[in-house]
Parts: sequence; C-alpha cells; structure tokens
Amino acid sequence: MANGLKTALLLGLLSGMLLLIGDFFGGAQGLVIAFGIAVVMNMGSYWFSDKIVLRMYKAQEVGPTHSLYQMTERLARQANLPMPKVYLIPDQSPNAFATGRNPQHAAVAATEGIMRVLEPHELEGVIAHELAHVKHRDILIGSVAATIAATVMMAARMAMYAGMFSGGRDDRGGQSNPIAMLAMMILAPIAAMLIQMAISRSREFAADAGAARMTGNPYALADALRKIEAVARRTPLEANPATAHMFIIKPFTGGGLASLFSTHPPTEARIQALLQGIR
Repeated sequence: MANGLKTALLLGLLSGMLLLIGDFFGGAQGLVIAFGIAVVMNMGSYWFSDKIVLRMYKAQEVGPTHSLYQMTERLARQANLPMPKVYLIPDQSPNAFATGRNPQHAAVAATEGIMRVLEPHELEGVIAHELAHVKHRDILIGSVAATIAATVMMAARMAMYAGMFSGGRDDRGGQSNPIAMLAMMILAPIAAMLIQMAISRSREFAADAGAARMTGNPYALADALRKIEAVARRTPLEANPATAHMFIIKPFTGGGLASLFSTHPPTEARIQALLQGIR
C-alpha cells in the first residue's frame, strides 16, 4: 500500500510538472497543448509498447513444450493470473522483463543468457518477479511515467527554441523572466527524470516482495539478482535507454555520468529488503 501511494503521488507530481511547463511558457494554450501531447503519447504507449519492445530485442515466442513456458504457466496459475505469452531473447547477457498493457495482454521475456546462468529455482524467482509486475500493472505505470517524463523534456526543449525567437515576451503579452525561463528549461527535465526513476525503483521493491510471496523463497531471487548483476557487468546487454526500466536488472550499457541516473535500486538494497522482509 505504501509503494502504491508513493507511486500515485509521484505520477501526480510528474503530470503536474508537465502542466506547469505548458502554463509557464504558453498560458492556457500551452497548458492545453502540453496536456494533449501527454494524452496522445500515453495512449500510444498503452496500446503499442509491448509490440515495439519485443520486436526491438528480436524476441521469439516459445510454446508449451519449452521449459520457460512451463515454469511461467505454473507460477501464473499460483498467482491467479492469465497465462502471458512467453518469449526468448537471443542474447547472452542475463536479463528478463515483462510487458503488455494489462494482465490479459501480458508477455514475459527472458534472455538465453539468463537461462544459461541461473539454477531453476533462481530463474523461478526472476519469472515470479516479472509476473508480480504484471499483477501490479507496473508495465502500464512505467510506460506512463516514461512517456510523461519524455514529454516534459520535449516541452522544455520546445520552450527553449520558442524563447529564442520570441524576443523575451511570453504568450500573455508580458515580458518573460529570462532567469526563471532558463531555470525551468534546465531543471524541469532533470526533475522529471528523477521522479521517473523514483517511481521505477519503488515498483522494483514491490515486485521483489511479490515474487518472494509467490514462490515462498526470497533467497532464490536474492541469489538470482547477485548472479545477474555480476555476469551482466561482464556481458552487457545493448539495450535502448528508454526500455532500461523494464528489465529486472538495469542493463550495463555505459558508465561515467550516465551510471549516476539509475531506474533500479542498488542490488544489495533489494537483496537486503528481500531477506529482511521489510517490504
């Protein structure tokens, strides 16, 4: 319940930021335009994100004879969930994700690498984690948060270009404050990214706890997280940054400054939460 309330508040804050930017730079008209952009992008994300991301990673659907399908089917039955489609990703980096707009249209995907690296009980913890995301509708929440954050960034960039040609005047006919405008253009995208990451981290903790309840074995997922992170550092998955929040462990595709902005909590913090049962 605490994670759900936190997510709702963060999504509200993110949406409010988008509307504030629209109002700040364009008055009532800017507010309507920003809201319209958010609605269109959210609807597109809601309906098509699963197809896009599965195609992006060349995921191949597997049937009832595959061990991954059988494991997913057993866990879905335990969780009282509709059977999702099951996909295998031809990549040796160990990772997995769930996608789909709701439990009736969900998909679980795992890499060939994770099938090779993990023991069956550890893989079961991973699949349970992904099914917990499905049960909590985290796929939709994450897609909406990512879409709104992207819209905030796009609106701030549009405002920057508009400000360059407006002669320092806003749409209300008054003289705009250049310092406030500059601060909004710089800080709004950073704030949107931080809020999106906070939402993602909150949902990861909740999915970990859900997996532990589903399997009755928090140690299996804890061991899996350690193994996945260790191997993924040596064999990174070349993932699109826009989809990084979907994976059970953030794909290690870069370092430096980019590594400071993470959609996932530290693995050790997740393991500690799992073993202490604090979430």
